[in-house]
Amino acid sequence: MATRMEEKCTWVLEMMSDTILETMPKADYSSLFNDFVESEFFLIDGDSLLITCVSETSLKPGQSLHFFYLVERYLVDVISKGAHFAIVFFKDAEYAYFNVPELLTLRTALILHLQKNTTVEVWTKFSNCLSEEWNICLDQSCPYFLILADEGLNDLQTHLFNFVVIKAWAAKVNIVLFSGQTSDTLRLYAYFMQSSYSKQLFFKENEREIMIVYESLIQQLKNYRDMDLTPLFGDLKFNDMEEEVCEIVSLLKELWPEGSDIRRVFCVTSCSLFLEMYHCYLENRENSASPQISKVEQKTGNCLTLKDMEDFCKLHCLSVAFMLHLPLSQRAHSRFITSHWIQDLKIVLKMKKWCEYFILSNVNMFESWSLNLLHISDLSDQPLLKNIAFYYENENTKGLEVGDAIMKEYVHLWDTVSELVRKFDVGKPIPLRTTKVHFLEKTPSPIKERSQETMPNLGFIPMSCNLVDEFTGDILKDLPFLKSDDPIVTSLVKHKEFDELVHWHSHRPLSDDYDRTKDNFDAKRDPYYLKHLQKYHVFQRFYGSSLESVTSKMITTQGPTPKKDCIKSKGTKARETKAEIIIRENKKRLIAEEEQKEEQRWNALSVSIEGEMRKNLNSGMKKLEEFLKSCKSSSVKAQVERVGLQACLKAWKEHCQAEGKITKDLGIAVHMMKRIHSLLDKHSELLREADQKLIARCLKYLGFSELADSLYPSQDATDDIKTKKKNKYSVGIGPARFQLQYMGPYLIREERKDPDPRVQDFIPDTWQRELLDVVDNYESAVIVAPTSSGKTYASYYCMEKVLKESDEGVVVYVAPTKALVNQVAATVQYRYTKNMPAGGSLCGVFTRDYRHEALSSQVLITVPACFEILLLAPHRQNWVKRIRYVIFDEVHCLGGEIGAEIWEHLLVMIRCPFLALSATISNPQHLTEWLQSVKRYWKQVDSTMEKRTVSKGSAASRGSYLKDPARARQSYKVRLVLYGERYNDLEKYLCSVRQGDVCFDHFHPCASLTTDHIEKYGFPSDLAFSPRESIQLYDTMCQVWKSWPQAQNLCPENFTPFKNKIVIKKMDARKYEESLKEEFTNWVKNGNEEEARMVLKKLSPDNHDYSGRMLDFFPCLVEKLRKMEKLPALFFLFKLNTVENCACKACEFLEEKQEEKRPPKADKEAHTMANKLRKVKKSLEKQKIIDEKGQKSLRRLDQSLMHEAEHNYLLKSLEKNLEIPKDCTYADQKAIDDESLQMVFKRVRHERKGETLKWLARRGIGYHHSSMSAKEKQVVEILFRKGFIRVVTATGTLALGINMPCKSVVFAQNSVYLDALNYRQMSGRAGRRGQDLLGDVYFFDIPRPKIGKLIKSKVPELRGQFPLSITLILRLMLLATKADDLEDGKAKALSVLKHSLLSFKQPQATDMLKLYFLYSLQFLVKEGYIDQEGNPTGFAGLVSHLHYHEPSNLVFVSFLVKGLFHKLCQPTSNGSKRFSEDVMEKLVLVLANLFGRRHLPAKFYEVNAKFYQSKVFLDDLPKDFSDALLEYNMQVTEDFASFLLIVSRLADMKQEYQLPLSKIELTGKECEDSPLVSYLMSCKEGRVAVSPFACLSGNFDVDLLSPGVPDNVILHTLGINHTQAPVLWPHILDSQGRKMPLNAYALDFYKHGSLTGLVQDNRIHQGDAYYLLKDFDLTIKSISVSLRELCENEEDNVVLAFEQLSTSFHEKFKLV
Repeated sequence: MATRMEEKCTWVLEMMSDTILETMPKADYSSLFNDFVESEFFLIDGDSLLITCVSETSLKPGQSLHFFYLVERYLVDVISKGAHFAIVFFKDAEYAYFNVPELLTLRTALILHLQKNTTVEVWTKFSNCLSEEWNICLDQSCPYFLILADEGLNDLQTHLFNFVVIKAWAAKVNIVLFSGQTSDTLRLYAYFMQSSYSKQLFFKENEREIMIVYESLIQQLKNYRDMDLTPLFGDLKFNDMEEEVCEIVSLLKELWPEGSDIRRVFCVTSCSLFLEMYHCYLENRENSASPQISKVEQKTGNCLTLKDMEDFCKLHCLSVAFMLHLPLSQRAHSRFITSHWIQDLKIVLKMKKWCEYFILSNVNMFESWSLNLLHISDLSDQPLLKNIAFYYENENTKGLEVGDAIMKEYVHLWDTVSELVRKFDVGKPIPLRTTKVHFLEKTPSPIKERSQETMPNLGFIPMSCNLVDEFTGDILKDLPFLKSDDPIVTSLVKHKEFDELVHWHSHRPLSDDYDRTKDNFDAKRDPYYLKHLQKYHVFQRFYGSSLESVTSKMITTQGPTPKKDCIKSKGTKARETKAEIIIRENKKRLIAEEEQKEEQRWNALSVSIEGEMRKNLNSGMKKLEEFLKSCKSSSVKAQVERVGLQACLKAWKEHCQAEGKITKDLGIAVHMMKRIHSLLDKHSELLREADQKLIARCLKYLGFSELADSLYPSQDATDDIKTKKKNKYSVGIGPARFQLQYMGPYLIREERKDPDPRVQDFIPDTWQRELLDVVDNYESAVIVAPTSSGKTYASYYCMEKVLKESDEGVVVYVAPTKALVNQVAATVQYRYTKNMPAGGSLCGVFTRDYRHEALSSQVLITVPACFEILLLAPHRQNWVKRIRYVIFDEVHCLGGEIGAEIWEHLLVMIRCPFLALSATISNPQHLTEWLQSVKRYWKQVDSTMEKRTVSKGSAASRGSYLKDPARARQSYKVRLVLYGERYNDLEKYLCSVRQGDVCFDHFHPCASLTTDHIEKYGFPSDLAFSPRESIQLYDTMCQVWKSWPQAQNLCPENFTPFKNKIVIKKMDARKYEESLKEEFTNWVKNGNEEEARMVLKKLSPDNHDYSGRMLDFFPCLVEKLRKMEKLPALFFLFKLNTVENCACKACEFLEEKQEEKRPPKADKEAHTMANKLRKVKKSLEKQKIIDEKGQKSLRRLDQSLMHEAEHNYLLKSLEKNLEIPKDCTYADQKAIDDESLQMVFKRVRHERKGETLKWLARRGIGYHHSSMSAKEKQVVEILFRKGFIRVVTATGTLALGINMPCKSVVFAQNSVYLDALNYRQMSGRAGRRGQDLLGDVYFFDIPRPKIGKLIKSKVPELRGQFPLSITLILRLMLLATKADDLEDGKAKALSVLKHSLLSFKQPQATDMLKLYFLYSLQFLVKEGYIDQEGNPTGFAGLVSHLHYHEPSNLVFVSFLVKGLFHKLCQPTSNGSKRFSEDVMEKLVLVLANLFGRRHLPAKFYEVNAKFYQSKVFLDDLPKDFSDALLEYNMQVTEDFASFLLIVSRLADMKQEYQLPLSKIELTGKECEDSPLVSYLMSCKEGRVAVSPFACLSGNFDVDLLSPGVPDNVILHTLGINHTQAPVLWPHILDSQGRKMPLNAYALDFYKHGSLTGLVQDNRIHQGDAYYLLKDFDLTIKSISVSLRELCENEEDNVVLAFEQLSTSFHEKFKLV
């Protein structure tokens, strides 16, 4: 039975382990806290944190202070990134440490330290992860993920972690691994394993077995613990030990009644308990001959005596006295003893550690006593103890004094121990050693010497370069420089290159990325190309027409427009010329004609519209409003509004008079008020007395008599509605409440009525006019306004202005994604046409994939990386000077995860004005200040250059400089334009599944808030209510607090701005909302918090949890939205396959629905008709042949006509049979004509997913994600915008500026990428301006706490990334020394170096960047890429060309220079130009190790999965390459360590001597009266750049040279670490020291050519795999082209091998 049970346990444990291992390689490696100011709530498993920090290679056993430093460094890093978390320690987890009791003590100390000394939330009340309490807690707190270690100290602990994982997944909590985490300035990256329905099901199905196995495992661990304790403590059980502790504690309280520090208490209690226990142990050993004890005897051999242990405890007390009296600055200089404790002591130490644990775990016994826990982090310092022990064992002859203070402390501690030990007498404190036993093993070199390795020579190589002097001049004087005769400097003479490289011209300038990017249309005059080009332009204009409602414009060059003359007085009126009088008269005549036409049109339509209104008011009103939209005459509009109002009044009266009505249809009343609003606000000047009388009458019928009287006082009593009739017609509520509650979306927005001559298509708002002024004044601006508020109009105005001014000026539009580039290009091509001079074009595009007329165009649309290429290209500067304006769309990408530093470089390198647009920046003032500082720099540069040019006295040069009118007109001002009001409100809804159906509950914005949040931060600035939500809040406040004093004042009818207002406007409603928010905040702050909490609770919708898989209801959700007329809608999901699957499921649902509706015989009929049709077609074709032969007769003619009629009838019948019913498709067939639809479909006929997209589109469904091709995305975008497709599932790719407005936005999947920033970008798509007055946002399968977080979280502030890299600095040096205009090139390089966002207003960061710049130059000089004058040499061009891949580019070139590729690339035979497959595979192996680095979690090595096609784990580099890489890495590490020593002077040592999170200071006066302290703490040198906490574990500066040094060894206030060193370690180790394998996807694909193989074996999503391979393919091609350009020998083996590889890899890739 027991065996069966064991087998079952093993089976369950293996099954759990396999489930986790299977998920690991598919884990997303992503940023954990994306764009939240405060992250989503998550959990950290305390034991995993402990294991991770204990496994740190730099930490030595027994050094607790260093351990606590590591824990706090990690937590501070996480908190600085906005983390919001709790740390959980399960009680059962203690059992896993049965054989390492020192970790039990450490664990207990860690819990106490976090609870008492930090503000971190720590949970310790849960026994285990399967308990009911834990389950309830997860339900209530809803953590988004749990950070956990994937491997424990032993298999049993790993199993415990696996239980936590499985249970977390079951509770819909995701798992993040500690293994493989990396951190940069702004983000923390980790493996993210998502919970899924299958994992939830796994737990559900196996729950009983999992519970049983868990109980069995815990019992096993308990048994192991008892077995471990029995040999040490005999019959004493856990409870007995607690009694022993209790006795000692009681005694100590009597001895020290005033209380004490935890270090003293811990020292004396643990020593006394241990000595008593050891005394018992020795007695038992003598008295008993039990088998267990004999086992221990065998282990210990000669057992240590009690006197030996007393001596050891004395040494321990002395070490504690040292810890109490020495500051960290002194302890950090302690020498480090490498010897281990003797074997006999190790067994004894285990007993001591158990005793320490018993003391610390019962610390609650000190509750009534004053126990200071501040220094609980510093209980154990084994390296210090070894240092002291070593001295007394080997060096005591020196007779060094301990010093008074320390000696006094030591004697006090030991005397207390002797008082506490009751069973025997312990010796006197002096002498310290009474026995001869050596506790430390004898080793040849027991002391770690600082000089084991020599640190590199400290000093920079001197450089004479203007750029270097200008950027770093102020710090150069303080830095050490090497002398010219130093060996490092003298060895800089040209490196001897490998013989094969003699034919290589490494200095030859390479073609840049622009030249190499595929031009979509070569300049060949080939008819095929011209036809292709023509098709492209036709499609672009069609694509543009779907984006824009404005008409296309022909631009003619007019020259620069002078600024308006503001001096001329407005009062002086110039005499009109005859021409002006004629123009004015013509305008007048045209307006009169227009008015007449509109009147005729209304007369023609009025009868049908009025008839429709009588039949059905709603549809009649729809038609009336459509007419009003298209009508251009005010007088006709007023007439139409009157007719509408009369129809509404009539309908209302009839409706109210109808018998049996319980509730009134207020929809009619809303229509009536809309007409009244329109007449009074828009046409007030056209109203006659009769109209006012009509409006007053209508208001009275609605029950708003006071308003009616204020408009038209009633004269005649008979005219009034009789009082008894009032109730019959009245809406039953006041006018203000009625308008807020029922007319919210229709409230009139404040819009200007005065046209702006600069804008033809609409009347711009005030803030939009400010943007136009910015462009007119050639200023720069940061523009922050909500999505779809019209901020991009300024961009097009700017383009138009530049296009009109000349044929030379260029506008560059920078968009974050290729999809947005394509969209903007199509818009520009549709909006504008212009006759360009020969060779010029209006619009160009440049992305990494293709370019089209990029440098010959006047409007260039590009992505940041490509624009950076152009700005940094030395020989493109003449084109750069033509740029007049740069527009940065979605400029918040400056704080993004990928490519953020490129946005920074662009903003600081451009000399012209710019517009920076975004909907989501929370610190625009800071950004504007930074950009203004950049503009001040450029003003100074321009001024200096102008003076220099003028002072040269050359008329020609002076003329050429001043001739540029754009530079003369440019303003250096940067304006901030803020606009916060959305045109339409957003209302949120919560979706739930109840009784098998999807239900919606309105989610009031207040439901996302808590009283704590309001008290701390107030209401979020962008948390807006719709008018009905304001009323809802008011009503709830009244309901909760019956005697609320402000209830009357804030009643809608009494609210001052609403008083006697017939037309309440949107801004009035906003004032009411603000007043309510202010009052509610007062509730929270002035003692009515409980009432406020009740209000928030009442506003929260009920929670309806669904245990099944919510996404199964996706088709049902879409169908429900269609019935509610909430389409078109965007559904945001975050996994590529889910995006595609949901779209397909919705389509299949419609097909099944159609199938159910079809008559049973319909398919058979269709088949029969199709056969008949085929036969009739054949007959017609035969007839045609006979007719052509001229054999005509009347009979045949009749037959022909009959066949044709039959053909047409059958065709129509078949079409009708196969027609999709309206309720079985979401497509709007009227939205696009068939010809256009076929043109769109034709675009994707050769694309991978073309057929699927067409199948979906026919049902009005599409999907959109990053792994689709541009053509595929365009088809979905166009058809959605045209209104044909009305359901689109998408990932976050749509969030970045893509123009796809819709009625509703649905968040249908939770993700780490769904953050505050993306939420705002995505939800901003809801509500189409001009079409929808309200936008709807739905949350489907998103946890409640997450919804609250999304709604209330602020968008994070833009903060700078680390802006520099070695390759960027090389590119800047190339620009500064090789630019066509050297002065301009140098100014640009200097601007990039000086103006990083990271160092703005941060002088320390500026100094650090200057030093990093100098380090980079040293590296480049040593590697031979620049000389001491800063001029590029060697393979600088190739390195900078591969800038996407630092540091792999540097390693690749070092391999090339060493001749390794020439050695590898040997052809199959002499004279052959072909290379064997073996050579090709080896070449791919090398390149995959450099450019295809994608790591897998370390634990995945253990997976037992069978791989079918791929090898999955990438092999190491061939030996010669591996040796060369090691040599390169060691050289770089040495230089970087030397650099760290130099920059260490920038560290803030005050901060370095305190724990980072708890801020506990470990400073104090150094002990100077103790010769022994001075002797033991003598290592003052060699610990300059290392953290003093790391020094406690014996880490010296030389340790910075060892591979993969963790960043936490370096002084943390430097702000720099090893991630900035250009090293490429072949093996990356995770935090537990395990090798993380590289995924062999590139080599595997080269071997088998299967994308499916990569999905199946390498566990990469198909879309991701496609893009990874595409990137690898581009890299090989780039290298191949570069090598060909650099080598003049056409038959060089390396060049030929790379060309062969490039061709073969590309051929395989094309087949995918």
